[in-house]
Amino acid sequence: MAGECFTFEILVNAIRNVHENLSAHAAKAVNISLTLRNWLIGCYIHTYEQNGSDRATYGEQLLENLSLWLKETGLQRIEARELRRYRRFFLVYPQIRESLNPELMSLLPRKSESRIRESLTPELKTAGLKLIERLSFTHLAELIKIEDPLKRVFYESECIRGNWSVRELKRQIASLYYERSGLSTNKEKLAEMAQSNAEQAEPKLNVRDPYIFEFLGLKSKEAMGESELEDSLLDKLQEFLLEPGYGFCFEAQQKRILIGDEYYFIDLVFYHRILKCHVLIELKVDGFSHEYLGQLNTYVNWYDKNEMTYGDNPPVGILLCTQKNHALVEYALAGMDNQLFVSRYQLELPKEEDIKRFVEEQMKKEAPGHGG
Repeated sequence: MAGECFTFEILVNAIRNVHENLSAHAAKAVNISLTLRNWLIGCYIHTYEQNGSDRATYGEQLLENLSLWLKETGLQRIEARELRRYRRFFLVYPQIRESLNPELMSLLPRKSESRIRESLTPELKTAGLKLIERLSFTHLAELIKIEDPLKRVFYESECIRGNWSVRELKRQIASLYYERSGLSTNKEKLAEMAQSNAEQAEPKLNVRDPYIFEFLGLKSKEAMGESELEDSLLDKLQEFLLEPGYGFCFEAQQKRILIGDEYYFIDLVFYHRILKCHVLIELKVDGFSHEYLGQLNTYVNWYDKNEMTYGDNPPVGILLCTQKNHALVEYALAGMDNQLFVSRYQLELPKEEDIKRFVEEQMKKEAPGHGG
């Protein structure tokens, strides 16, 4: 900064610039390490399947047994389906080997040389280093679902060129961008249209990505909090519902569930000892949207199918949307044809007015300038 006037404004901008640059650098480093870890895990699994001296002992149950043993060692969230994903990742992207530094090369199993025959010529393959530097593992997890190598490399190229977010990549695949490009007589114009409104990935570390927060060893609550207001309201709401007389038993905050290939997080999960059912609560720190109610209904139906045990009643969902000095409460029910039970739940659960009043009071306390 020699020769320029070092003002307070310059100081603020300089610190912000340093923070943003190094945060982006940290995000990139974490993602590369995660990607390489998953590729190496896949490499070991494939090598064992080809050369393991006792592999016949485990047969088709190899990944299930491996997952159980890994959990015994403290790796709690490595499920068989994830191990299967890592193995496919290794098989689909053998070129990542070329991006390994000498230290990581030393971690490779001795008999790891892949015998996979690539249907694409080397000129059409995306370089391994470019893949791990420009795409997150969440991007790559979507790409390995594509069976056609040419179609896959098309989306790799377009995703990297447009710096697409994962959501944008999914949207473009779902919209058959590749197929439409093949049918289009003006591919350049179509590509320009596709890229012009594409949602771009942010350079900062996305701790809401399940792969990232598991890799970093974060708890769901630590990773999922979107704002101080939301965290505070969830904590206070939890205390409110656990007060004597309501019958709530706390189970989880930011409960992770898997629907298809997607992870979702339920803000609060309780079990109601009187109603004998799960109560799921979603908090949105903005206005009501039918999309939010649809999301809660999905969670309620998932619990109805996957978490109910003998003697349980169908789960109940409570959607809480907040605006400045207003709260809206909506209920979602799963399979409750029994009107007697519906009436009973209306008596046992806190009334909408009580929840609204409590949350509005908490929001006033959290408002800037409140002196209480």
